[in-house]
Amino acid sequence: MAKLVPLFSGSQGNSYYISSGGEGILIDAGRSAKQITNAFLDNNIDISSIRGIFVTHEHIDHVKGVRVFANRHSIPVYSTLGTQKAMMRLNYVDEKTDCRVIQSGGVDLDNMHVDRFPISHDCAEGCGYRVTMGDVKFALATDLGYLSDEVENALLGCDAVVIESNHDVRMLQMGPYPYQLKRRIMSDIGHLSNVTCSEFLPRLVKSGTKRFVLAHLSKENNMPEIAYRESLNELNAKGMVLQSDFTLSVAPVETDGSSIIF
Repeated sequence: MAKLVPLFSGSQGNSYYISSGGEGILIDAGRSAKQITNAFLDNNIDISSIRGIFVTHEHIDHVKGVRVFANRHSIPVYSTLGTQKAMMRLNYVDEKTDCRVIQSGGVDLDNMHVDRFPISHDCAEGCGYRVTMGDVKFALATDLGYLSDEVENALLGCDAVVIESNHDVRMLQMGPYPYQLKRRIMSDIGHLSNVTCSEFLPRLVKSGTKRFVLAHLSKENNMPEIAYRESLNELNAKGMVLQSDFTLSVAPVETDGSSIIF
């Protein structure tokens, strides 16, 4: 049995706690150390249970609290080499931070095996993570320009998946963002739309995925109810039934105390 607690999601900051057998990891630390600590307290999570912080990439909404939180609690920080170098250059970690490169093949932490897979995003060397806990598998993939073969293969077969559903295309096109920013978001190094996300979900259900969390929603170009409805409609259209074949939720901007057991 494993537990997922979405702590923060969206452009203001991203962070997820995954645990099994009383030990866990943090994926990203995109809010201040104080906010992350408070989120742990709100969810009755013992910070000493964290075996590592796994960073997806160096953008501020994923690393804002990494240095202070990791140094304060002596937690190792894992990332790709490219992300590690970028974090050092930008002072998101320092000489006191226990930075470790997660190599191809992953790393074993107590009863968890964490592996990485590449993502397409405008960052140094971004990645998503797949976590194996006994016979249970979890994957997180956000900040995706598109669904590459590597991303799809990493997500297929997982019991629970956090996946980006960043924007509604029409809202983005009609919204206030400048043209160049709109192009960047919709490009192969940008973010995943509701439509692209929803069209992939039926394949995941067929592969065995039972629990979905839609994540990294844009505050300006999306709404939780729109992202949720887009995915639900696509799953229903393929004959899949909510609460029977799958569960579906949207990660909160800030923790609301909810968690997912799988």
